Amino acid sequence: MSSPTVLVVGGGAAGYFSAIAAAETGRGRVILCEATAQPLAKVRISGGGRCNVTHACPEPRELVKRYPRGGRELLGAFHRFGPRDTIAWFAERGVELKTEPDGRMFPTTNTSSTIVDCLQGAAARAGVEVRTRCGVTAVTRLTGEGGFEVTLSTGVTERVDRLILAQGGPKTAPGRSLAESLGHTLEPSVPSLFTFHIDDPRLKDLSGLSVEDVASSVQGTPLRERGPVLITHWGLSGPAVLKLSAWGARELAACNYQFTLGVNFSPAHSRDQARAALATHRGQHPKRQVSNGGPFTLPSRLWERLVAAAGIGPTTPWAQTSNDALQALAGQVAAAAFTVTGKSTNKEEFVTCGGVKLTEVDFRTLESRKVPGLFFAGEMLDIDGITGGFNFQAAWTTGWLAGRAAAAGPPSPADALKPGP
Repeated sequence: MSSPTVLVVGGGAAGYFSAIAAAETGRGRVILCEATAQPLAKVRISGGGRCNVTHACPEPRELVKRYPRGGRELLGAFHRFGPRDTIAWFAERGVELKTEPDGRMFPTTNTSSTIVDCLQGAAARAGVEVRTRCGVTAVTRLTGEGGFEVTLSTGVTERVDRLILAQGGPKTAPGRSLAESLGHTLEPSVPSLFTFHIDDPRLKDLSGLSVEDVASSVQGTPLRERGPVLITHWGLSGPAVLKLSAWGARELAACNYQFTLGVNFSPAHSRDQARAALATHRGQHPKRQVSNGGPFTLPSRLWERLVAAAGIGPTTPWAQTSNDALQALAGQVAAAAFTVTGKSTNKEEFVTCGGVKLTEVDFRTLESRKVPGLFFAGEMLDIDGITGGFNFQAAWTTGWLAGRAAAAGPPSPADALKPGP
């Protein structure tokens, strides 16, 4: 087929990227359908309005370790289009990215509108027909001549040769029902990046405080993460919590987000080591009040709460602190337990796990193994990454591969040299 008509369902990151990739091959017609009036809405609000485009992790074997689901399948895909390719793609279109100390990459303008404008401009230049307020209500396979008959919410019916489903996310997303109607199996959809609801006097009125290095765990499971933690008005957030929520997405959903969170506010110390450090501090500063500070790098207001939780009075000097009190305080620092009673989505990102079963997709092209001419990209697939730009990278990668393959664009010489899965 020399000039296929490609229809993309979903005007998010993966949808736009796949439509641009298809159109830039110069073959055929590309239509992008977005059900809402505002395409790329998630891109616009991501990263606190800055858009965490990707992560400075160019080695595919390291990159795939950041995906609780889909890492193995993405290995070959990242060889074909990875973070280096993403950086180059945006640079070629006038958008420079910068790397922050933690590896996250943002546009140098520090605004997501730069990315939105770039994608919309690239789509326009490539000739993509973008239709907003235009959802897809039904898809029928045309078994004789091949292709699909697509019924749009506007009442129009389009006959297309290739179809890219890139409208994923929540279990109610229309793209999911379209995939099922075409014979695909969908893994259950549950939130993958969320914060923990905790009502505990140790955290009350401390919203905005952060601890840079915390070891967190879900008691009774192997789930463990380490990194910064942020105290919020509803409980705990920050990278360590968000990573736990991603790796434990299905386990935590199964327990209805009711569990015990273990926290070590000083991961360099075990509970026994923390007790020893406290005993040394007591000997060195006998006249100082315990609530005024200890041997650990913690925000002063949090330290005061942990001291109170250990049963030590606010004016008690170190010299009057018993060994039992030190043991209790060591537990608060290095082995604190918090009761989690629910979850809330991370404001900067809304990510779900779940989607089309990965064994039903050819990851060389993102084409369905069941339905010729049907492709998937982005959150339509049961793929999700931890926070840090990894979900956008999966969107760019799967979108680019799906778009190129759907348009049957020939690989460039550089692409042909890249290893497969």
